[in-house]
Amino acid sequence: MKKNILALIGIRSGSKSLKNKNIKKLGNKHLVGWIINAAKKSKYINRIIVSTDSKKYAKISKKYGAEVPFLRDKKYAKDNSNEIDFIKFTIKKLKKLENYNPDIIVRLLATCPFQRSVDIDKTISKVLQKNVNSAVLISEAKQHPRKALKIIGKKNKKLVNFYTGEGIDVGRKSNRQIFNKAYFRSNVIVAKKTVIDKYNSLTDNNVNFVELKQNFFLDIDTLEDFNYAKYLLNKIK
Repeated sequence: MKKNILALIGIRSGSKSLKNKNIKKLGNKHLVGWIINAAKKSKYINRIIVSTDSKKYAKISKKYGAEVPFLRDKKYAKDNSNEIDFIKFTIKKLKKLENYNPDIIVRLLATCPFQRSVDIDKTISKVLQKNVNSAVLISEAKQHPRKALKIIGKKNKKLVNFYTGEGIDVGRKSNRQIFNKAYFRSNVIVAKKTVIDKYNSLTDNNVNFVELKQNFFLDIDTLEDFNYAKYLLNKIK
């Protein structure tokens, strides 16, 4: 039986770090258009829905071929809203309005314009395997999180190692080779609907993965990120 594989792209309005970042023009396309096009090229995805609280964003998303069957409730579009809440809201409303039940949800981000459909499909294919319920696309961290620092104190601020809380560890050189490799999500998460229902999360406790061998990953959150994306796009051309 054919599975319902839903690509869900969340683009709320009101971004603080970079105004209207989800619909900024990169080259000849809005950011959301890039990820919609990547989803359309997938050999597994058979429905693409954009979740947004904005009529303007909805209109732009439809232009690229995505569905926006309804607007997201404002309570799921705040700065502190949890991603899983709008995903559950969307699934519940689709069930109520259309009696549509996705078997697999593919969570994608508009802020990753260079996401490749081949990597999306590799991640989906993991979840299509027997006994795999969730999978994530990952990239190796360029800087190991053990090297992270933090500032503590209110009046007398000082710098310490993020993990040990010790100032002496700020100046100690740690060889990358002594740590286990660290990874970050490259913003494709695939989950069976049963995972969301059971764990209130897009992943269970047996998360499979696909590692990007080349770093095609860029997540735009600031103007500097966006300008770098423009630089990369011009370089590709």
